[in-house]
Amino acid sequence: MSQAPDERRLFDVLATFDSVIVAFSGGVDSAYLAWAATEVLGRSRALCVTAESPSYPDRHRQLALSIARQVGLHHEIIHTGEVDRPDYRANPTNRCYFCKQELYGALSALASDRGFGTIVDGSNADDRGDYRPGRQAAREFGVRSPLDEAGLAKADIRDLSRRAGLTTWDEPASACLSSRIPYHSEVTPEKLRLIERAEARLRDLGFRVCRVRHHGEQARVEIGRDELSRALDADMSRLIARELMALGYQEVTIDPRGYRLGSLNEGIHVRLVVGG
Repeated sequence: MSQAPDERRLFDVLATFDSVIVAFSGGVDSAYLAWAATEVLGRSRALCVTAESPSYPDRHRQLALSIARQVGLHHEIIHTGEVDRPDYRANPTNRCYFCKQELYGALSALASDRGFGTIVDGSNADDRGDYRPGRQAAREFGVRSPLDEAGLAKADIRDLSRRAGLTTWDEPASACLSSRIPYHSEVTPEKLRLIERAEARLRDLGFRVCRVRHHGEQARVEIGRDELSRALDADMSRLIARELMALGYQEVTIDPRGYRLGSLNEGIHVRLVVGG
């Protein structure tokens, strides 16, 4: 198969690195980057690292392990302790900064110990206009974003992942479990476990894109818009409520607007600085 021009741009960016540690969550973007870095630099110069903590669902780790086996990545799992940090647990609007600070600090120490030159992450060109305080931490640790540097957007990455034979090419967008908790409401391992179990129940019911927004004893369920009519069916909505209440929620509502990326960011006013 001939190489697409956009993939060639990425490969050219990766070829400028002597060696890299890839922040590999198992999602669409980082999986493709991990594959591409290994293609360009080889297993000895591309180490793909997955962080394990209560804020990331086990399903993500299993995806990472599956992809690593599928394409032969040099893969390791490390433990990160963001949930133990008071600044993270307080859940301010820049919570992601503290999470990424923890992650990149751990990856930087690993890079120093192992002699890897650069840390790279899966940020892409579509991420430039979103509210992502974790990018500040990336700049502080000198983390590079080859997908963004090559001008690749999410749709490009999905297409290139499919061409590469990666099973993650059509995985739904994913985010850490803490993103389901409203800002300034404390993040705790107990809340994260409940959210993870609730979303697993929804997937067991056949819903592919789903979020359980945790509002104390209330669960606000967001379902992908192409699946929303099924969720709003009277019998199904009762079943969803029953399943989630069995886990411990006292009230369950299904948001009629469906899933929106970063819906808990609604109402946050961010001044975007071009080139910043």
